[in-house]
Amino acid sequence: MERVELAIIGGGVVGLAAARAMAQAGRETFILEQHQQIGFETSSRNSEVIHAGIYYPTGSLKAQLCVRGKTLLYDYCAQQQIPHQRCGKLIVACEADEEPQLAEIEQRARANGVADLKRLDASAIHALEPELNACSALWSPSTGIVDSHALMQSCQFDAERQGAMLLLDTQVVSLARDGSDFIIGAITAGEEYEFACSQLVNCGGLHAQALASMLEGYDLNLIPPLHYCKGHYFSLSGARPFSHLIYPVPERNTTGLGVHATLTLDGQVRFGPDTLYIDSIDYGVPADLADSYYRTIRRYYPALADGSLQADYAGIRPKLQGPDDPFTDFCLQGTDVHGIPGLVHAFGIESPGLTASLAIAEQIAAMLKTH
Repeated sequence: MERVELAIIGGGVVGLAAARAMAQAGRETFILEQHQQIGFETSSRNSEVIHAGIYYPTGSLKAQLCVRGKTLLYDYCAQQQIPHQRCGKLIVACEADEEPQLAEIEQRARANGVADLKRLDASAIHALEPELNACSALWSPSTGIVDSHALMQSCQFDAERQGAMLLLDTQVVSLARDGSDFIIGAITAGEEYEFACSQLVNCGGLHAQALASMLEGYDLNLIPPLHYCKGHYFSLSGARPFSHLIYPVPERNTTGLGVHATLTLDGQVRFGPDTLYIDSIDYGVPADLADSYYRTIRRYYPALADGSLQADYAGIRPKLQGPDDPFTDFCLQGTDVHGIPGLVHAFGIESPGLTASLAIAEQIAAMLKTH
């Protein structure tokens, strides 16, 4: 039976970043990806925003890894000439009664180590964004956008340059333990085989829980519940009304950041995502959903013209948090939890997973270092 040091299941941005980190540390690494291309699911179906680390509870993994990951990501993009733009973001209060939320957001951001926020009044907002309806805003200069595909390709290239091997079109069908080894049963392009590895990282995204439950003898009580949370995006036709990212104050008791305006690197504007809990994976965008988007967007962009929104794409967040649940953090589950040396599960890696990807990879590498 063929044997490698490390197998990483999942060729999204976190799996590829982890593979890069581990290959650079000298680990012989296999990456197993079920689709015929990298990052086909969550990693390529998001806003491509580099988040500043503003919203997440202080001390949470999401806050810590977002702030750390943002710095790593900007540095890496500059070094590798990955297309990106530090365009900045406005978090806007459309009504006076939303202004206390801006104060709460600013306070949390500063506690998270985000010290560059600036409060803007209506005249300053109008000077930056004449089309924007807002009475107050927070300006976040360190928020940006990145070409997620170029980022993933760069991580893949770095990993492969250090000897890692990426296996596309590869389904994991069984996971077992044999002494200190893991035995992985897989099918690549219709060919079934097994191989052994001493370390295993589960970066399966929407499938991480199913993969964990495959491991013979694993305590199923340790696997957190998975909730599919869908978000839809609409693109804007016509001239671009904004030069910065526009985020409304998040609605209270929601699981997302609201339908915001983001920019693409080629100068287009898209709006989204909303949050819709669903029972099965479905990437369709219903055309009639546009009606609710027009209403929502016109709160901060009143000049949005009828017929200017086109259904674009949808993504699904692998949430650990149900629709009525309190905040739920990333779950990087290692030996200290399950007692199995050399095993790491990455559960619930949703936003800000893209921003935090290089920092998550650092964390995974540290968790495996002693084994």
